[in-house]
Amino acid sequence: MRLSIAAGVLASFVLPSRALAQGNVAQGAAATVQVEQSRAQNAALMRQYSWTERLEFLVNGQVKDLRIDTVNFAPDGKLQRTVLNDQSAPLPGGFLRRRVAENKKKEIEEYIQGLGKLLREYTLPTPGAVMNFMDTATPVPAGNGQLLITGQGVVQPGDSLSVWIDAATKKTKKVAVTSSYQGNPVNLTATFNTLPSGLNYAAYAQVAVPAKGYVIQVQNFDYVRN
Repeated sequence: MRLSIAAGVLASFVLPSRALAQGNVAQGAAATVQVEQSRAQNAALMRQYSWTERLEFLVNGQVKDLRIDTVNFAPDGKLQRTVLNDQSAPLPGGFLRRRVAENKKKEIEEYIQGLGKLLREYTLPTPGAVMNFMDTATPVPAGNGQLLITGQGVVQPGDSLSVWIDAATKKTKKVAVTSSYQGNPVNLTATFNTLPSGLNYAAYAQVAVPAKGYVIQVQNFDYVRN
């Protein structure tokens, strides 16, 4: 009799715990599907828009380049840009100095383009490593009505990705990344806004390369439906 009573008491603890664990797994799986659906819808919606991108390039806190583009997706899915304004730091006088400065400028421009590509890999809702990861990752509660998804080695070995998502709408609120580019550590953050149409986009992003003193600040705004 005592054994049966003890077994019953034990079952009263074990069975609810199992049910709770199974419930949490089911909720996590459902949230994963909802996040996946939200991102797929957002990717399709973004292709219908053009917008303005403002990019500032700073070296040790000083603005060295400012560029404003209109951006949209081409039919093949690639981004296409039209320059509205490009204000670079003036080159020094003298043929030799100018030639050296021009070479350096080209090198920095290519570096900026590479960092911009890295930023878009983590923030745009386009097919790739991040989308594949988000399709299978399980969100966990993060407080303040948000869910959190974290992962490592998402885009490249050794990187770390954190994505905060609105628990109600399943829209992205913030992204934080530690990664690397050309052998240097890179810190990336982005905050997101959502339009009344439902389009979710990176309103502000910053990419910092502390070893070089480089910072890229990007603002996206004036979204217009094509």
